[in-house]
Amino acid sequence: MTENSFGKYMVIEGPIGVGKTSFIDLVSREFNFRPILEIVEENPFLTRFYKEMKSYAFQTQLFFLLNRYKQQQELFQQDLFSKGIISDYMFEKDRIFAYLNLDDNELNLYEKVYSILKVKVPKPDLVVYLQASTETLIRRIKLRGRPFEKSITHDYIDRVNKAYNQYFLNYKDSPLLIVSTNEIDFVNNFLDLQDLVSTIKGMKTGTKYYLPVPKL
Repeated sequence: MTENSFGKYMVIEGPIGVGKTSFIDLVSREFNFRPILEIVEENPFLTRFYKEMKSYAFQTQLFFLLNRYKQQQELFQQDLFSKGIISDYMFEKDRIFAYLNLDDNELNLYEKVYSILKVKVPKPDLVVYLQASTETLIRRIKLRGRPFEKSITHDYIDRVNKAYNQYFLNYKDSPLLIVSTNEIDFVNNFLDLQDLVSTIKGMKTGTKYYLPVPKL
């Protein structure tokens, strides 16, 4: 078990394909935190959304919003302080996709629902934002081979990636560690993982950019 300075609730964030699930699997063991993963495949509109985005954007987004809220409520009705928690999404990031995909009328309705729900969702003690280039994301998406992701276009991944970068450029609600994953391999390189874990362990306040260990 690894002691830390930030608290009991850590969130790992990043765009589609950046490696959040693999990272959480490793880090949850290092900190002895309980991993909480969003089950994306439960969204019945997602496959259709990637094929016809305008037709299924609102249904897809509203399902994600309500499902994320339900999971957050179930999570924090339990005793958070008995064991730390690490999650692969933060509730607030839902709006990144809403503003990318919804038209003005849909967005107006979405914001009304979101504003009611957000006040009841706790903020994380630390957010770790995993960054990668669009080309890296596309390569990783193809490698994992999820059937419902086969229709995702380069343009959509690029727009999502830029929206994430813009969002976290202005994020101030929790301590934030920004990690570029293009040049590190925390899954297969133990040194990369241990150096990153050490940095996470020392996070307290503000925003920090992770600099990987120089390769010899």
